[in-house]
Amino acid sequence: MTPQHRRTFVASAAACAIALLASTAAPLAFAQAKNEIRIAHVYSKSGPLEAYGKQTQTGLMMGLDYATGGTMMVGGKKIVVIEKDDQGKPDVGKNLLATAYGDDKADIAVGPSSSGVALALLPVAEEYKKLLLVEPAVADSITGDKWNKYIFRTGRNSSQDAISNAVAQDREGTVIATLGQDYAFGRDGVKAFKDSLKKAKIVHEEYLPAATTDFTAGAQRLIDALKDKPGRKVIWIIWAGAGNPFKIADLDLKRYNIEIATGGNIMPAMVSYKAFPGMEGATYYYFGIPKNPVNEWLVANHYKLYKTPPDFFTAGGMSAAIAIVEALKKTGGDTSSDKLIKTMEGMSFETPKGKMTFRKEDHQAMQSMYHFKIKVDPAFAWGVPELVREIKPEEMNVPIKNKR
Repeated sequence: MTPQHRRTFVASAAACAIALLASTAAPLAFAQAKNEIRIAHVYSKSGPLEAYGKQTQTGLMMGLDYATGGTMMVGGKKIVVIEKDDQGKPDVGKNLLATAYGDDKADIAVGPSSSGVALALLPVAEEYKKLLLVEPAVADSITGDKWNKYIFRTGRNSSQDAISNAVAQDREGTVIATLGQDYAFGRDGVKAFKDSLKKAKIVHEEYLPAATTDFTAGAQRLIDALKDKPGRKVIWIIWAGAGNPFKIADLDLKRYNIEIATGGNIMPAMVSYKAFPGMEGATYYYFGIPKNPVNEWLVANHYKLYKTPPDFFTAGGMSAAIAIVEALKKTGGDTSSDKLIKTMEGMSFETPKGKMTFRKEDHQAMQSMYHFKIKVDPAFAWGVPELVREIKPEEMNVPIKNKR
């Protein structure tokens, strides 16, 4: 055999070997996929909402462990979680979700952290006809005018935040100026808050870039809008991620009898709350508030694993995981979108917050919120939200805003 013939023979043999491997690998991969439930988690592993994203991931994995009894199996199939870092960027998130559904063969996706990213993901879920369980992005439009039937949400929406916060702030003779971030989260949140007020009056809306660190100019506009008004004067803050809007208190708000109010947040952000004992608002979750077996498990196991209590978005991630597993238990592990949608519409499930129910009309999880008052406790680095009362789902007239 000549050297040239030898090279040709070797090349041909290699090609045959590759073809043989491919032919055996394809059925193997298909069989493996059939025995797996693939969940893509698209979230801010980096970027301005990194802290939120990491908590959600922790809660998601703990929730899958809890809901499957530690087996990570449902319907005889292994649960596989595929992580995707959207960096808080809508275009990045959109491409990652398409890759997850298309190349990674994800059956279901969870996320993202940012409302702006979430709005970019909604049409991708519709295009691929695959479920996207939104957690924790908040904007009303996600389950409102931008919604489609493949979208479910365990996270609270802006209306739930706003209606519950209105409970604390909506009093006769109260004038309110709002401070929010200039994107979907802030604008939807302020609109929902404004729509929920019956007695108090909004006199100014201030929107600042999401990455703002110097609040001086915005604070001055807020002060100017309130300082000469009679009655109780409040600046209501809706803020996520980096930056500390509570710095506006440094501008001597007390001189004008102006109070600060806000909703709940992650514990590092609530360090700022310690300067405002007695401040009232409403929160989605604080580990010391709900009394139920799921929350007891989460708190005990989070302390065991991380030596700290679970935070705001940890509970959300766990709720998303429980919802997925409960739905899959009901379908016997069937991940077809039509079957899951039919199963999840109207489905109730137990979470660290107690019972949640997916509303049939827009797939928004109806859930309790918590009216709190901030207490200073030297045992904690943050202002502690002490429960005033639980606001039950049936007490909140959360509007249906989609076009279904």
